[in-house]
Amino acid sequence: MARLLAQLERANILIGRAVAWLTLVMVVVTFTVVVLRYLFDIGWIWLQESVTWMHAAVFMLGAGYTLARDEHVRVDVFYREASPRRRAATDLLGTLLCLIPVALFLAWSSLDYVAASWDIGESSREAGGLPFPVVPLVKSLIPVTALLLLVQAVVLGLRSLATLLGRPPA
Repeated sequence: MARLLAQLERANILIGRAVAWLTLVMVVVTFTVVVLRYLFDIGWIWLQESVTWMHAAVFMLGAGYTLARDEHVRVDVFYREASPRRRAATDLLGTLLCLIPVALFLAWSSLDYVAASWDIGESSREAGGLPFPVVPLVKSLIPVTALLLLVQAVVLGLRSLATLLGRPPA
């Protein structure tokens, strides 16, 4: 079981590390947009939009990684001073009562939205914007995000349960 959990978490970490490189691409593309606009009076809508869509991909695909690295936003007024067992109990309750239901809702509620985007061959609303299939591809990352969060929720929940049962977490 510990090996499976480690492999699941490793997948989230690898995806997070890979997608982190998109932030460098975003900087280069943004710099290019600014140089083209202000030095050469050239503007390409598709290039500007690509930064927005890359940001969306980084945010969505990095969510599981952030949770795996325990770097997510947390109100830790009580958590940081808590014992490992209390932290494990808090993590387990938070996972069962918040993380899993929200991830399941995100997956379920996004499916029609994503399917509609594919069905209509959605492209940018702007003239000269990103063509099909870029928009549906990025929208397809919404249920993928939910899946990555669910994978990490299983890892976090089982590790918390192991700590509460007095077993060393994987």
